[in-house]
Amino acid sequence: MAAGMYLEHYLDSIENLPFELQRNFNLMRDLDQRTEDLKGQIDSLAKEYTSNARTLSSDQKLSLLRQIQQSYSKCKEFGDDKVQLAMQTYEMVDKHIRRLDTDLARFEADLKEKQIESTDYDSTSSKGKKVDSRQKEKKAAKTRSKVKSSDEDGSPKSAQKKVKLFQQGEFTAPASNFGNVHPSDVLDMPVDPNEPTYCLCHQVSYGEMIGCDNTECSIEWFHFACVGLTTKPRGKWYCPRCSQDRKRK
Repeated sequence: MAAGMYLEHYLDSIENLPFELQRNFNLMRDLDQRTEDLKGQIDSLAKEYTSNARTLSSDQKLSLLRQIQQSYSKCKEFGDDKVQLAMQTYEMVDKHIRRLDTDLARFEADLKEKQIESTDYDSTSSKGKKVDSRQKEKKAAKTRSKVKSSDEDGSPKSAQKKVKLFQQGEFTAPASNFGNVHPSDVLDMPVDPNEPTYCLCHQVSYGEMIGCDNTECSIEWFHFACVGLTTKPRGKWYCPRCSQDRKRK
């Protein structure tokens, strides 16, 4: 999926977000105003009670205390409603943040795949150019061999053999050491463009790997060294991204 498609879908998903946030903020502001009004009533009732405590009858005292208690209860209800609105607002924003993280991970994977395809195409074209240049060199060597002596003919042939052997050795890796390869060495190894990539490093599978127990994990498999493991842990294991998502929930 192109970058424009990711951006378009995400903008569509957050189209109504500003209006929903504005509504929640207005409701919380209204609850704050109601709470302040009740606090003013409580202060006036408390002053009336303390200043006229000696002259008020017991029934009047009880009436004032009940009014103060009711006002306090109402303030508590407004506070609880405000907390619920704040949690709802946080979850609303967090949901879009999680979706953005997921889209970014997919976009990075697409970019990585395109880079691999581009690298494979460049290597194929460069090999074709090398073959053409070698054919031209052979033709030139044959032409020169008609004019030069046999001693002069031998030196370029031996040089060509050395170059050939060196080029073949560049891409040869012993299969016995593949299981003990370090993650930093994988970048220097030839990669099949059709082979899938895994882990936070976006490299192919090698050595010991562990699978994330989150069934919705976008990466699934990770190299031990990339996630700081030396042995397989007991019980369920979650990758760093899924662990952060679980803590947010």
